[in-house]
Amino acid sequence: MKKPIFAALLAAQLLTVATPALAVEENNVSNGLTAAGAPLGLHGVDPVAFITLGNRIDGAAKFTAVHDGVAYYFTSQENLDAFRANPGRFTPQNGGYCTFGVSVGKKFDGDPRYAAVVDGKLYVFLNEDILKAFQKDQAGTIKKAATNWKSIRSVAAADL
Repeated sequence: MKKPIFAALLAAQLLTVATPALAVEENNVSNGLTAAGAPLGLHGVDPVAFITLGNRIDGAAKFTAVHDGVAYYFTSQENLDAFRANPGRFTPQNGGYCTFGVSVGKKFDGDPRYAAVVDGKLYVFLNEDILKAFQKDQAGTIKKAATNWKSIRSVAAADL
């Protein structure tokens, strides 16, 4: 008799804990948690190296910072320190979602293999074709994405 009650209580408790994370998808993250207790952002690529060197380099778990509920990996203590000093400078735009997708009101995966740094800001895209489409009108796409992001930021991807 106690097992069904305990199971029901546990399920209800898990739903209340998980619901806020599922209801708001403000950042594009991997499934699961890192050792830091937060999901991994930018597919583990070091955002500081990406912006400062213009090169996609995988970070390491031993250099991890959590910002806005997202764990980011870095290639060095120096990059980790730079991020901690100014995370807003290095986090990907539009929560790490595909900027072109956001420009049309959608939240698609932002894959750092298809990215651009424009005016010191990191923009990621779904795939090579979408990146090429972005390159035809960077300013227009960025402007549309910035406008749309304000209204879709806290909306679940499945609801768009």
